[in-house]
Amino acid sequence: MSETVPRPTLEAVAARAGVSRATVSRVVNGGDGVREPLVERVRRAVEELGYVPNQAARSLVTRRHDAIAVVVAEPETRVFSDPFFALQLRGISKELTAHDNQLVLLLTEGRDDHARVGRYLAGGHVDGALVFSLHLDDPLPGLIQRAGIPTVFGGRPGWSDGTGDDVVYVDSDNRGGARDAVRHLVGLGRSRVAHITGALDQTSAVDRLEGFRDVMGDVDARLVAEGDFTPGGGERAMRELLDRCPDIDAVFAANDLTASGALRVLREHGRRVPDDVAVIGFDDMLPIAEQTDPPLTTIRQDIEEMGRLMARLLLKGGGDTSSGVVLPTTLVRRASA
Repeated sequence: MSETVPRPTLEAVAARAGVSRATVSRVVNGGDGVREPLVERVRRAVEELGYVPNQAARSLVTRRHDAIAVVVAEPETRVFSDPFFALQLRGISKELTAHDNQLVLLLTEGRDDHARVGRYLAGGHVDGALVFSLHLDDPLPGLIQRAGIPTVFGGRPGWSDGTGDDVVYVDSDNRGGARDAVRHLVGLGRSRVAHITGALDQTSAVDRLEGFRDVMGDVDARLVAEGDFTPGGGERAMRELLDRCPDIDAVFAANDLTASGALRVLREHGRRVPDDVAVIGFDDMLPIAEQTDPPLTTIRQDIEEMGRLMARLLLKGGGDTSSGVVLPTTLVRRASA
């Protein structure tokens, strides 16, 4: 039988370092007021003894948990199948890990989930929240505001509960990127340019639609079909467009997944891309954009960097002030347009 080796205690570290227990506690918990020579003695004793702070006790002293909630307002089937979320979560995870913080993933699919997440955030389990993929009627902004924890949102605010004017957020230039996409299509000589939107209860989709209209003006309503940021939504919308306007010669899709669905339908209908119909997406999600047939011209947004920046703003206290950061987008040319 093996004997259980007792964990080194705060008192043992204090004895090894030749200082008081209070001094060790201040050093371990990041407090001020300890002279540098004593700090070094305590750190050396911690390393020699293999002391690991009791996280529960530490959180009582510091009021910190070193944990950040990442709230995605989508069902798990969407989150784990859409590479957009994987990229954003990777960026968030890298930044949190670099600062020794734990990521706590919370997903919402229905009203019961909203209530559960609201209770969890209000329960003092995490130091802040990163929230993205919100929909216009989502109650989460109000629940988070009532929880009173620092929060950074992914995406431009625009929610109906009145909390959209005083939040910190990170977004891409969705409207400007859409303008670049449509200008590119027009520059190719295309005159019947259609748009497949994203889910229009999300500000990113609304902004991309507005960017399309900025260039095309008072466009024929039949040239706009609503999608939902998924390949299936792109397929359905592309079929609608071909039924209504068989003479279209270009399509701006709200994201790369939508464009991939549109490309499949165009191929089924014998339309050559880009000869008959040019297609452009939004996101530049690899490997999707490179593996479509043909490879997809698209608008690149740095999704992983958006996640990192959200986490960085929160950890630096950006959740206490009102500000927004909008990252630039760039056109990436491939064979589809």
